[in-house]
Amino acid sequence: MMPAIFDPSAIQARAEAAIRVARQVGRDAARFRQEAKAGTLHVENKGLQDFVTVADRQAEKAIRDGLLAQFPEDTFMGEESGGQSGTAGTWVVDPIDGTTNYIRGFRHWGVSIAFLNEDHIEIGVIYDAAQDRVFHAIRGGGAFKDGEEIHAAVTTDPSQGMIILGHSRRTSFDDYQAISKRLYERGMDYRRMGAAAIGLIRVAEGVADLYYERHLNAWDMLAGVLIAQEAGAKVGMPGLRDLLDDGGPVIAYSAGMESEFAFLLNLEGLVASSR
Repeated sequence: MMPAIFDPSAIQARAEAAIRVARQVGRDAARFRQEAKAGTLHVENKGLQDFVTVADRQAEKAIRDGLLAQFPEDTFMGEESGGQSGTAGTWVVDPIDGTTNYIRGFRHWGVSIAFLNEDHIEIGVIYDAAQDRVFHAIRGGGAFKDGEEIHAAVTTDPSQGMIILGHSRRTSFDDYQAISKRLYERGMDYRRMGAAAIGLIRVAEGVADLYYERHLNAWDMLAGVLIAQEAGAKVGMPGLRDLLDDGGPVIAYSAGMESEFAFLLNLEGLVASSR
Protein backbone atom coordinates (compact mmCIF):
# COMPACT_ATOMS: atom_id res chain seq x y z
CA MET A 1 0.00 0.00 0.00
CA MET A 2 1.21 3.52 -0.82
CA PRO A 3 2.29 5.48 2.28
CA ALA A 4 -0.34 7.99 3.45
CA ILE A 5 1.91 10.92 2.63
CA PHE A 6 1.62 9.97 -1.04
CA ASP A 7 -2.15 9.84 -1.30
CA PRO A 8 -3.63 11.34 -4.51
CA SER A 9 -3.75 14.86 -3.09
CA ALA A 10 -0.08 14.68 -2.10
CA ILE A 11 0.89 13.46 -5.56
CA GLN A 12 -1.22 16.18 -7.20
CA ALA A 13 0.43 18.86 -5.06
CA ARG A 14 3.87 17.61 -6.06
CA ALA A 15 2.93 17.51 -9.73
CA GLU A 16 1.66 21.08 -9.65
CA ALA A 17 4.84 22.22 -7.89
CA ALA A 18 7.05 20.39 -10.39
CA ILE A 19 5.20 21.97 -13.33
CA ARG A 20 5.68 25.46 -11.88
CA VAL A 21 9.34 24.86 -11.10
CA ALA A 22 10.13 23.28 -14.47
CA ARG A 23 8.52 26.13 -16.39
CA GLN A 24 10.25 28.84 -14.37
CA VAL A 25 13.66 27.17 -14.37
CA GLY A 26 13.40 26.36 -18.08
CA ARG A 27 12.51 29.91 -19.01
CA ASP A 28 15.24 31.30 -16.77
CA ALA A 29 17.81 28.99 -18.41
CA ALA A 30 16.62 29.99 -21.89
CA ARG A 31 16.87 33.68 -21.01
CA PHE A 32 20.33 33.16 -19.49
CA ARG A 33 21.50 31.44 -22.69
CA GLN A 34 20.14 34.24 -24.89
CA GLU A 35 21.88 36.88 -22.81
CA ALA A 36 25.12 34.98 -22.21
CA LYS A 37 28.33 36.51 -23.48
CA ALA A 38 31.44 34.58 -24.48
CA GLY A 39 32.80 32.63 -21.53
CA THR A 40 29.89 33.30 -19.17
CA LEU A 41 28.46 29.78 -19.54
CA HIS A 42 31.65 28.45 -17.86
CA VAL A 43 31.58 25.18 -19.81
CA GLU A 44 33.41 22.28 -18.15
CA ASN A 45 34.11 18.82 -19.56
CA LYS A 46 32.89 15.84 -17.54
CA GLY A 47 34.06 13.52 -20.32
CA LEU A 48 34.29 13.36 -24.10
CA GLN A 49 31.34 15.37 -25.48
CA ASP A 50 29.89 15.47 -21.93
CA PHE A 51 29.59 19.01 -20.64
CA VAL A 52 28.24 20.96 -17.70
CA THR A 53 27.66 24.71 -17.49
CA VAL A 54 26.96 27.22 -14.76
CA ALA A 55 23.38 27.18 -16.07
CA ASP A 56 23.05 23.44 -15.29
CA ARG A 57 24.22 24.01 -11.72
CA GLN A 58 22.02 27.06 -11.19
CA ALA A 59 19.01 25.23 -12.63
CA GLU A 60 19.51 22.17 -10.44
CA LYS A 61 19.86 24.30 -7.32
CA ALA A 62 16.68 26.19 -8.21
CA ILE A 63 14.78 22.93 -8.74
CA ARG A 64 16.08 21.40 -5.53
CA ASP A 65 15.33 24.50 -3.48
CA GLY A 66 11.91 24.98 -5.05
CA LEU A 67 10.75 21.41 -4.45
CA LEU A 68 12.33 20.68 -1.08
CA ALA A 69 11.16 23.99 0.39
CA GLN A 70 7.60 22.77 -0.18
CA PHE A 71 8.23 19.07 0.47
CA PRO A 72 11.16 18.89 2.91
CA GLU A 73 10.54 15.22 3.72
CA ASP A 74 11.34 14.19 0.13
CA THR A 75 14.79 13.18 -1.10
CA PHE A 76 16.54 14.46 -4.20
CA MET A 77 18.83 12.99 -6.84
CA GLY A 78 20.24 15.32 -9.48
CA GLU A 79 22.61 14.82 -12.39
CA GLU A 80 25.01 17.51 -11.20
CA SER A 81 24.82 17.34 -7.40
CA GLY A 82 24.04 13.65 -6.87
CA GLY A 83 22.01 12.74 -3.83
CA GLN A 84 20.05 9.80 -2.54
CA SER A 85 19.21 7.18 -5.16
CA GLY A 86 16.36 5.49 -3.30
CA THR A 87 12.95 4.96 -4.85
CA ALA A 88 10.66 6.08 -2.00
CA GLY A 89 9.64 9.73 -2.21
CA THR A 90 12.56 10.76 -4.41
CA TRP A 91 12.86 13.49 -7.04
CA VAL A 92 15.14 12.51 -9.94
CA VAL A 93 16.20 15.53 -11.96
CA ASP A 94 18.15 16.50 -15.04
CA PRO A 95 18.27 20.31 -14.89
CA ILE A 96 19.20 20.68 -18.57
CA ASP A 97 18.86 17.55 -20.67
CA GLY A 98 20.71 18.23 -23.90
CA THR A 99 23.46 20.41 -22.46
CA THR A 100 25.53 20.26 -25.66
CA ASN A 101 22.52 21.53 -27.62
CA TYR A 102 22.03 24.26 -25.02
CA ILE A 103 25.65 25.38 -25.24
CA ARG A 104 25.62 25.60 -29.03
CA GLY A 105 22.23 27.30 -29.29
CA PHE A 106 20.45 24.24 -30.73
CA ARG A 107 16.93 24.50 -29.35
CA HIS A 108 16.27 20.84 -28.49
CA TRP A 109 16.89 20.75 -24.74
CA GLY A 110 14.68 20.58 -21.69
CA VAL A 111 14.25 20.33 -17.93
CA SER A 112 13.33 16.83 -16.70
CA ILE A 113 11.77 16.14 -13.29
CA ALA A 114 10.49 12.75 -12.11
CA PHE A 115 9.07 11.74 -8.73
CA LEU A 116 9.42 8.13 -7.57
CA ASN A 117 7.59 6.17 -4.92
CA GLU A 118 8.79 2.63 -4.28
CA ASP A 119 8.78 0.83 -7.65
CA HIS A 120 6.72 3.41 -9.54
CA ILE A 121 7.34 6.64 -11.39
CA GLU A 122 4.48 8.70 -9.98
CA ILE A 123 5.11 12.03 -11.74
CA GLY A 124 6.92 13.07 -14.89
CA VAL A 125 7.39 16.72 -15.88
CA ILE A 126 9.45 18.05 -18.79
CA TYR A 127 9.90 21.64 -19.92
CA ASP A 128 10.44 21.65 -23.70
CA ALA A 129 12.54 24.68 -24.67
CA ALA A 130 11.75 24.36 -28.38
CA GLN A 131 8.03 24.89 -27.77
CA ASP A 132 8.17 26.75 -24.43
CA ARG A 133 5.67 24.17 -23.18
CA VAL A 134 5.49 21.85 -20.18
CA PHE A 135 4.60 18.19 -20.62
CA HIS A 136 3.45 16.24 -17.60
CA ALA A 137 1.90 13.00 -16.43
CA ILE A 138 0.71 11.50 -13.17
CA ARG A 139 0.65 7.72 -13.11
CA GLY A 140 -2.77 6.51 -14.27
CA GLY A 141 -3.97 9.97 -15.25
CA GLY A 142 -3.00 10.48 -18.89
CA ALA A 143 -0.38 12.75 -20.46
CA PHE A 144 -0.65 16.46 -21.11
CA LYS A 145 1.05 19.39 -22.84
CA ASP A 146 0.20 22.65 -21.09
CA GLY A 147 -2.98 21.02 -19.79
CA GLU A 148 -4.17 19.56 -23.11
CA GLU A 149 -4.21 15.77 -23.36
CA ILE A 150 -1.76 14.21 -25.81
CA HIS A 151 -1.60 10.79 -27.43
CA ALA A 152 1.01 8.64 -29.13
CA ALA A 153 0.74 8.22 -32.90
CA VAL A 154 -1.44 5.56 -34.51
CA THR A 155 1.04 4.84 -37.30
CA THR A 156 1.07 1.28 -38.63
CA ASP A 157 2.89 1.66 -41.96
CA PRO A 158 6.70 1.77 -41.59
CA SER A 159 6.96 3.83 -44.78
CA GLN A 160 5.19 6.60 -42.86
CA GLY A 161 7.25 6.12 -39.71
CA MET A 162 9.39 8.74 -38.01
CA ILE A 163 11.93 7.57 -35.46
CA ILE A 164 14.40 9.26 -33.13
CA LEU A 165 17.56 7.39 -32.17
CA GLY A 166 19.88 8.44 -29.40
CA HIS A 167 23.50 7.41 -29.09
CA SER A 168 25.89 7.38 -26.16
CA ARG A 169 29.65 7.03 -26.46
CA ARG A 170 29.32 4.35 -23.80
CA THR A 171 27.86 2.09 -26.50
CA SER A 172 28.93 0.85 -29.93
CA PHE A 173 28.61 3.27 -32.84
CA ASP A 174 28.68 0.33 -35.24
CA ASP A 175 25.58 -1.08 -33.52
CA TYR A 176 23.90 2.32 -33.75
CA GLN A 177 24.62 2.47 -37.47
CA ALA A 178 23.35 -1.07 -38.03
CA ILE A 179 20.08 -0.35 -36.25
CA SER A 180 19.67 2.92 -38.13
CA LYS A 181 20.24 1.12 -41.42
CA ARG A 182 17.76 -1.64 -40.61
CA LEU A 183 14.99 0.81 -39.75
CA TYR A 184 15.84 3.04 -42.70
CA GLU A 185 15.57 0.08 -45.06
CA ARG A 186 12.08 -0.58 -43.68
CA GLY A 187 11.12 2.85 -45.01
CA MET A 188 11.34 4.92 -41.84
CA ASP A 189 12.83 8.39 -41.60
CA TYR A 190 14.98 9.13 -38.58
CA ARG A 191 16.50 11.90 -36.49
CA ARG A 192 19.07 12.25 -33.73
CA MET A 193 18.26 15.14 -31.41
CA GLY A 194 20.76 14.81 -28.55
CA ALA A 195 18.21 15.02 -25.72
CA ALA A 196 16.46 11.87 -24.53
CA ALA A 197 13.77 13.68 -22.56
CA ILE A 198 12.75 15.59 -25.68
CA GLY A 199 12.84 12.46 -27.84
CA LEU A 200 10.50 10.69 -25.42
CA ILE A 201 7.94 13.48 -25.38
CA ARG A 202 8.01 13.56 -29.18
CA VAL A 203 6.78 9.96 -29.03
CA ALA A 204 4.21 10.96 -26.41
CA GLU A 205 2.73 13.73 -28.56
CA GLY A 206 2.68 11.60 -31.70
CA VAL A 207 5.43 13.41 -33.61
CA ALA A 208 7.70 10.33 -33.63
CA ASP A 209 6.92 6.61 -33.56
CA LEU A 210 10.04 5.49 -31.69
CA TYR A 211 12.67 6.73 -29.30
CA TYR A 212 15.51 4.29 -28.65
CA GLU A 213 18.86 4.64 -26.92
CA ARG A 214 21.09 1.87 -25.65
CA HIS A 215 22.32 3.60 -22.50
CA LEU A 216 20.93 6.49 -20.49
CA ASN A 217 21.08 7.56 -16.89
CA ALA A 218 17.90 7.51 -14.82
CA TRP A 219 17.54 11.30 -14.79
CA ASP A 220 17.59 11.36 -18.61
CA MET A 221 14.62 9.07 -19.08
CA LEU A 222 12.29 8.63 -16.09
CA ALA A 223 10.04 11.65 -16.59
CA GLY A 224 9.80 11.05 -20.33
CA VAL A 225 9.06 7.34 -19.86
CA LEU A 226 6.00 8.06 -17.72
CA ILE A 227 4.73 10.75 -20.09
CA ALA A 228 5.13 8.42 -23.08
CA GLN A 229 3.37 5.55 -21.31
CA GLU A 230 0.49 7.72 -20.17
CA ALA A 231 0.10 8.98 -23.75
CA GLY A 232 -0.42 5.39 -24.92
CA ALA A 233 3.09 4.47 -26.07
CA LYS A 234 4.67 1.17 -25.15
CA VAL A 235 7.93 1.33 -23.21
CA GLY A 236 10.71 -1.13 -22.47
CA MET A 237 13.36 -0.36 -19.86
CA PRO A 238 15.16 -2.06 -16.94
CA GLY A 239 13.76 -1.95 -13.41
CA LEU A 240 13.99 1.28 -11.43
CA ARG A 241 16.67 0.04 -9.04
CA ASP A 242 18.93 -1.03 -11.92
CA LEU A 243 18.36 2.29 -13.69
CA LEU A 244 19.13 4.32 -10.60
CA ASP A 245 22.32 2.37 -9.96
CA ASP A 246 23.66 1.80 -13.46
CA GLY A 247 21.44 3.39 -16.11
CA GLY A 248 20.37 1.37 -19.12
CA PRO A 249 18.44 1.28 -22.41
CA VAL A 250 15.01 2.70 -23.19
CA ILE A 251 12.63 1.88 -26.02
CA ALA A 252 9.39 3.88 -26.41
CA TYR A 253 7.15 3.43 -29.42
CA SER A 254 3.66 3.80 -30.81
CA ALA A 255 1.71 0.57 -30.32
CA GLY A 256 0.77 0.18 -33.98
CA MET A 257 4.44 -0.26 -34.89
CA GLU A 258 5.15 -2.97 -32.34
CA SER A 259 6.09 -5.62 -34.89
CA GLU A 260 8.69 -3.28 -36.40
CA PHE A 261 10.45 -2.66 -33.10
CA ALA A 262 10.22 -6.09 -31.44
CA PHE A 263 13.84 -6.83 -32.42
CA LEU A 264 15.01 -3.92 -30.24
CA LEU A 265 13.27 -5.40 -27.19
CA ASN A 266 14.89 -8.76 -27.96
CA LEU A 267 18.27 -7.09 -28.40
CA GLU A 268 18.07 -5.48 -24.97
CA GLY A 269 16.29 -8.38 -23.21
CA LEU A 270 13.31 -6.17 -22.30
CA VAL A 271 9.55 -6.55 -22.21
CA ALA A 272 7.43 -3.55 -23.19
CA SER A 273 4.62 -2.28 -21.01
CA SER A 274 1.97 0.40 -21.48
CA ARG A 275 -0.42 2.39 -19.35
